[in-house]
Amino acid sequence: MHIPDAFIPIPQGIVYWIIALVFVALALRWAKNEMSDEKIPIVAVLAAGIFALQSFNLPVSMGTSGHLVGGALAAIVLGSPFAAVFIIALVLIVQGVLFGDGGITTMGANIINMGVIGGFIGFYSFKGLMGMTRSMPVSAFLAAWLACLIPALAAAVEMLWRGHFRLKQDCWRWVSTMRSSVSSKESSR
Repeated sequence: MHIPDAFIPIPQGIVYWIIALVFVALALRWAKNEMSDEKIPIVAVLAAGIFALQSFNLPVSMGTSGHLVGGALAAIVLGSPFAAVFIIALVLIVQGVLFGDGGITTMGANIINMGVIGGFIGFYSFKGLMGMTRSMPVSAFLAAWLACLIPALAAAVEMLWRGHFRLKQDCWRWVSTMRSSVSSKESSR
């Protein structure tokens, strides 16, 4: 899920950094207002756990990998999507600076994908699903699944904008194949 350095151009990376820094500033404000002595150990354990979860990478394609994100977990446990942004940003800084996982130029995009999108999707889908299902395990599972899927799709779209994939051509080929198959079925009626 980490977008490595050089996968998106520097100007695009700068835009993501600016957006990410806005959310990191809001997450720091959350930490200043909400972090108490009781929450500090929970934040530390969540950060360590998320770091460990993210170290199990599954190769996806073209030099990138997928892994569990952890944004939903942080947001649900601490009761705020900004907690996810705070923790994921810390984890990504350690991974990018100390281990070279992800990258510095793409860290803004990674913070947006995993922290912002993952945290907000995980938190609000959990709240909505709890209202519908009243089942914490089902709600947490579905929220965590969405908080992995949607950031992965966001990363794919960001790399598509860069022109890194032939997704446009493949999608159009698929659409035209589907259109021709539907047309042939309709004409045979």
